[in-house]
Amino acid sequence: MNARLDRIGLGRFAGTGERLARMVTIVTVSFGRSLLWLLAGIIVGCGVWMLLPLSKGNSAEPAKAEFAAVEPAPSADAAAAVSPVSEAQVPAMAELGRLRISSQTWRRGGLGSKALLTFTLRNDNDYAVKDVEIVCAFARRDGSHLTDRSRVLADPVSMRSRKTFARIPVGFVNVNADQAKCSLVAARRA
Repeated sequence: MNARLDRIGLGRFAGTGERLARMVTIVTVSFGRSLLWLLAGIIVGCGVWMLLPLSKGNSAEPAKAEFAAVEPAPSADAAAAVSPVSEAQVPAMAELGRLRISSQTWRRGGLGSKALLTFTLRNDNDYAVKDVEIVCAFARRDGSHLTDRSRVLADPVSMRSRKTFARIPVGFVNVNADQAKCSLVAARRA
């Protein structure tokens, strides 16, 4: 057939189809090999990443203090002069004795990454409280600890009353979190 096309001057086009088919085959094989190398690189990278140690913020074990805080003993003059800040902090802890969470539930929000907490605060004190700080501990289904999240609520709770806080965002939680237990940390008089 090449001889026929040579007679009319189109012989040079006869080999072009074969060369084009050969080039397509080479490109296809090269592209397939490069995809395989990319996949192998991703698998090796993921394997190395899994072997790296967890950071302190992501581990399920409690973080250990690296440095011990040493405070000097207060002198007699310092003990005599009590600052107003320390006096304000002492009643804050006493207010927690008659302030409690009577019911709590939680659910996921924000595409499943945020914890939304619904709870009722019961204030049996003779005064209103505000700036209530809560801490929620999240755990897996088997009970192993995952993370802690805290939140300060600025809304006041009247004396001898209860107030329900609905769908309060506490923060981002692990996707494996199945249980939450919240407790009160601090509060101030309103």
